[in-house]
Amino acid sequence: MADPRIIVVGAGPAGVRAAECLVEAGLRPIVIDEASFSGGQIYRRQPRNFTRSYESLYGFDAAKARALHGAFDGLKDAVDYRPDTLAWNIAGNVLHTVSDGVARAIEFDAAILATGATDRLAPIKGWTLPGSYSLGGSQIALKAQACGIGARVVFMGTGPLLYLVAYQYAKAGVEVAAVLDTSPLSAQAKAMADLVVRPDFLARGLYFRAQLMARRVTVRNGITPIEVIGQSSVEGVRYRTADGREHRIECDAVAMGFHLRSETQLADLAGCPFVFDEATGQWRPEKDGDGRTGRPGIYVAGDGAKVLGADAAETAGRLAALAAMKDLGRSVEEAEMDRLRGKMRRFDRFRRGLATAFPWPAGLVRQVEDDVIVCRCEVITAGQIRETACAKGAPEMNRTKALSRVGMGRCQGRFCGSAAAEILAEVRGRDLSEVGRLRGQAPVKPLSVSTIVEKAE
Repeated sequence: MADPRIIVVGAGPAGVRAAECLVEAGLRPIVIDEASFSGGQIYRRQPRNFTRSYESLYGFDAAKARALHGAFDGLKDAVDYRPDTLAWNIAGNVLHTVSDGVARAIEFDAAILATGATDRLAPIKGWTLPGSYSLGGSQIALKAQACGIGARVVFMGTGPLLYLVAYQYAKAGVEVAAVLDTSPLSAQAKAMADLVVRPDFLARGLYFRAQLMARRVTVRNGITPIEVIGQSSVEGVRYRTADGREHRIECDAVAMGFHLRSETQLADLAGCPFVFDEATGQWRPEKDGDGRTGRPGIYVAGDGAKVLGADAAETAGRLAALAAMKDLGRSVEEAEMDRLRGKMRRFDRFRRGLATAFPWPAGLVRQVEDDVIVCRCEVITAGQIRETACAKGAPEMNRTKALSRVGMGRCQGRFCGSAAAEILAEVRGRDLSEVGRLRGQAPVKPLSVSTIVEKAE
């Protein structure tokens, strides 16, 4: 009997551990990686001609990054690794990919989607100015290109990544003008009961904050962003503190992010049912504790399923691989699955703590001014979304998309979808869950018109 064909999409922490588990069972998975090297975003590798140490690149996570990279490098002869390859559609039990201008259709018995997460962004006046970046983009510049996004940078938003990237920039010698957190300290104090289940990560977050303050960086909580200032590029940031006073900080770049959002387009195209997560105000693929979705043969793991962080992603990747093998009739150790499930429950409690400590600023988004661009790809303003809801009667997100073009650009709503849904819900007087979500469309990212199509594998 031939071995089942299992595809792993993504080579970050979840994808690497899933592939490792499959190889241990004597299988040869296909690993699809959009990047040039394994590691994902958090353990992104530097270009081959760069020589920075693991300690300088990954700080506290140097040992984990080295272990993950080493684990996957050791699998190279045992997996069918396809870097620089975009997975752009799933139809039935066929994954569609493209690499070097050639599109391929790969049949599979099971697919583990370890697609990761991207920044969750909130539109404010001036956020489209040159010099305005996402937190993830700022981190990529530092890790993969050994450069900063500016000489004097403001970090604004909320979530653990806000403090991590600000600390990394300060440590690299970039002047950090301020760290402006929309979440109040009271929210972070309220979350302590859940956050203490991972005392090492809690301590690390406090360390980043302490190091920034020791460098005399302005750190403010409970702020309200007003505007990114500038003419042809970023010149400063205006914000309001909890006492109602307005402040201005001069800078030449701003990095923004309001925690993360899962990359769910492939799961959507595969036909997986979705559920609304009240804690984060986001839709995610419905799954059981092992990573099984409602679509047979499709499994999700890591931040692409639920944002839990790198350690949880490694655990979830291994658990999803075991679940896939079990469903395909392979023998697996139930005791190992029980152990992994226990770890995932602890990670999920920590996630609830993060959602409490760093809430998505829904109120800020719902009150954004009419002339502020929400959808950068199609240049759609908040006012146009409101007009679509009122004058044109759009009741939910996909009708709003059809009538206004919000979310029709190359990012397919990755960066505007959350904000547009908040605005629509406010105008229609509905709960956020009632206005729905933007459905995934193939291709999930643009393809060249010169793409050559090959036969199915």
